[in-house]
Amino acid sequence: MLVVSEEKSQNNDPSQQVRLNNVTARVPESIRRGVFSTGAIVMSGPNELLIDFIQRMGRPHHVAARVVLPLAAMPQVIDAIERNLNEHELKFGKVKELPKPDQGTPRPNIQEVYDNLKLPDEMLSGTYANAVLIGFTGAEFSFDFVTHFFPHAAVCNRVFLAASHVMQLLDSLKSNLKQVQQRIAKQQPTLLAPPPAEQPKTSPDADEPLV
Repeated sequence: MLVVSEEKSQNNDPSQQVRLNNVTARVPESIRRGVFSTGAIVMSGPNELLIDFIQRMGRPHHVAARVVLPLAAMPQVIDAIERNLNEHELKFGKVKELPKPDQGTPRPNIQEVYDNLKLPDEMLSGTYANAVLIGFTGAEFSFDFVTHFFPHAAVCNRVFLAASHVMQLLDSLKSNLKQVQQRIAKQQPTLLAPPPAEQPKTSPDADEPLV
């Protein structure tokens, strides 16, 4: 189960570890600097939620981080992001929304999107996480994705997003959750009404029902 916490560790060296509820997660040296993302693509499978964090600064655009989460955790992630955005707005004011694309402009399909993205071979399988730690400053949000396994929890991906891009991520997650719920509803077996009870048959030569 995914555990979501918004409390950053007060450790003297926060780059070395983060605190997730009552568990301390190590931050490997290769992860500490994190990656900056300017958007995200959200997809879901039967049991997994995949988030590709995209960097669209410079050419070619590329996937900066690929994270795989349990599909059942999506409502918790949505709730955590919403709460953090609300807290951010209370402290720093309303987040400026990015302009939405013109509805008259045809949207590329998913294959066309990835044809124009650089996705390194070493990222194809992504990194699995079953916990996430969310924090923010006035300008950006940080997402520490954690693998919470015995004997040590560890941060597997650290991603930074501008606050306005977090709003877009939230919209994508909500849209994907709605699609998942519709898909599940279609897969539910239709409940059929029970057939009517048979009436007892009677013999033409008797008044008693046949047994």
